[in-house]
Amino acid sequence: MLSHSFFSLSHIYFPSRNSPPPSFFLSLPPPSEPRTRTRTRASDPKPQMGTESFMYMGRTLSQLSITDDSSSSAFSDCNSDRSGEFATASSQTRRLLIACASENSDDFIRQLVADLHSSSLDDQKQAAMEIRLLAKNKPENRIKIAKAGAIKPLISLISSQDPQLQEYGVTAILNLSLCDENKDLIASSGAIKPLARALNSGTATAKENAACALLRLSQVEENKAAIGRSGAIPLLVNLLETGAFRGKKDASTALYSLCTVKENKIRAVKAGIMKVLVELMADFESNMVDKSAYVVSVLVTVPEARAALVDEGGVPVLVEIVEVGTQRQKEIAVAILLQVCEEKANYRTMVAREGAIPPLVALSQSGTNRAKQKAEKLIELLRQPRSGNGSARGTSEVMAA
Repeated sequence: MLSHSFFSLSHIYFPSRNSPPPSFFLSLPPPSEPRTRTRTRASDPKPQMGTESFMYMGRTLSQLSITDDSSSSAFSDCNSDRSGEFATASSQTRRLLIACASENSDDFIRQLVADLHSSSLDDQKQAAMEIRLLAKNKPENRIKIAKAGAIKPLISLISSQDPQLQEYGVTAILNLSLCDENKDLIASSGAIKPLARALNSGTATAKENAACALLRLSQVEENKAAIGRSGAIPLLVNLLETGAFRGKKDASTALYSLCTVKENKIRAVKAGIMKVLVELMADFESNMVDKSAYVVSVLVTVPEARAALVDEGGVPVLVEIVEVGTQRQKEIAVAILLQVCEEKANYRTMVAREGAIPPLVALSQSGTNRAKQKAEKLIELLRQPRSGNGSARGTSEVMAA
């Protein structure tokens, strides 16, 4: 969920661009006249700042106030980077100055792109950081930055041995990928394999943002197979298993998108995803039950995933969710069980022996309309003679909303 903050800039004067900026500011020309702007951004830290006055490139900036209120959605959509490098008042102000870039940003962006090619590591870091912020805070800048030729040099930074530079490159690409017009260019410029490598070698933030960037690129259907071939699927499974909550959430979101492709489902199963998902579904304190179950729901359309789910102890976990989970969790759990029971009679026997029928009866009477329908279908299926592998109804009907 996005939050809103309001700030104003006043008393802005424009001297020569050659004036050296103080070290605590980024070199950004502010707007040409005082105005009040409203900005929307995702989950930044809550700054508490009063009125401040600074000299920036000879300009006086005063009466700057900031308020913020942030929250996150239940299933991450990876809307932009959530890095927390803005810890001080001066760096918060620096971020807001970058957010204000508009009328005078074209020359500034071209200079930043040129700095990406610098032989100075510090210049590259500074340029990459400023580009990522411009792309994060101003949607219109995403197209400008791409047209200025930033994408290829940013991709090259993703392979940097410097962890911070790699992180900035990954995150800048993520923020540029939020623009649909940039997705094809980013993929065709060779970003997929470096992003996959960042899942293995990057900082925690780089891994999370690489997962988000791959999610964004996967929204172009043709990219899903390429991402699968890049080796990203096992690395996303590893992030799902070993990452912090943010990493788990971002990995599950990316896998949910990528595993709509059959080949990627098989890759995920071979990488051991089902064991990880079952463990997360079984942990009601993980805040990952819903997200894990949704990933399972897209996987179990292939027999390899159904077999892995059963082998990893998924049936009793799903039955427990039907019994004690939230309404949404119950609905997705019963849909998965219905899909599993369609394939083999011994799966139906296993589900029945786990005591599924009483909670299914309760769900058929008190759940959501869709949950009731699925519960009734599953009860009917469990009460059929348990022999043969025939299916009572098509799998597309089973998993239909």
